[in-house]
Amino acid sequence: MQSEVMKHFGLTRGLPRAGYFETAQQRRVFDDIKIAIHGGQLLALVGLVGCGKTTTLHRLTEALKDEREILVSQSLAVDKHRINLGTLMLALFYDLLTEKDFKVPTQPEKRERKLIEVIAKRKKPVALFVDEAHDLHPKTLVGLKRLIELVQNNGGTLSVVLVGHPKLRNDLRRPALEEIGARTTLFWLDGIKGQELAYLDWLLEQCAPATAADLLTAEARERLAAALSTPLQIEQYLTLALEAAYQVGQKPVTLEVIEAVLAADIDALEATLTRYGYNTRALADLLNVRPAEIRSFLHGQLAPGRTQELHGQLLAAGLPV
Repeated sequence: MQSEVMKHFGLTRGLPRAGYFETAQQRRVFDDIKIAIHGGQLLALVGLVGCGKTTTLHRLTEALKDEREILVSQSLAVDKHRINLGTLMLALFYDLLTEKDFKVPTQPEKRERKLIEVIAKRKKPVALFVDEAHDLHPKTLVGLKRLIELVQNNGGTLSVVLVGHPKLRNDLRRPALEEIGARTTLFWLDGIKGQELAYLDWLLEQCAPATAADLLTAEARERLAAALSTPLQIEQYLTLALEAAYQVGQKPVTLEVIEAVLAADIDALEATLTRYGYNTRALADLLNVRPAEIRSFLHGQLAPGRTQELHGQLLAAGLPV
């Protein structure tokens, strides 16, 4: 957001730096995940794009580090498409080793044996967190499951917490991944569902000394809260609304400004599927069709019969169409 806009509305910090808005559902998820980690298993934390998964993940790992009952490891590799089991094991070595200048064995048998030894020496449950896990290859998921079992069979406790879009949940439910999905405990993160207006008011109060009513009219606040469903959406469209109001010297922001900045296709099929983690490529892979046909489907350009066929396949796969 431009500094002039912030001055106009009296904002003392940018919207993305507001802090952490915690809900009762998030606290329950926190407690349930911490309990599950002690059991040594695969866990999946799933939520819509922009619902606050990464922020929640950071909050959870920091809390675990402060409590010191569970050892925390995190994979920092960015390109999840290229990550394999060896990369994730390397993350465990980096975070758990206490020896200086230790060289991780490159030979698989020695590497696995050394990792088991490292985990056993720490004498605490270990949790490996993997963000953007919806991009992991199925072979990597199978390898993680076997690694957890290997550690458990040798007296240690390792849990892997996969964090990702709803695509991760749907993939784990596919028959081809039954070996993994049946052994994975799923947690759904609601984000701010049902508390959109409360989040909007909280966001404004965190960033400005004025009250929310001084910055947006009641109608404008209610329209934003009704149209949007995630913190990311609210931050994005609130920023656009403030910038648009500034351009015409308006304060507070009115309903007319909100209507002008809201995207007409915000709840269209393509946007909805994207929030669930499905882009054109992912949909084409799921339905085993060409990307061009997916684009035609999303834009309403297919024949009615073919459209209905793809629609049914998406419903069967658990997608909201």
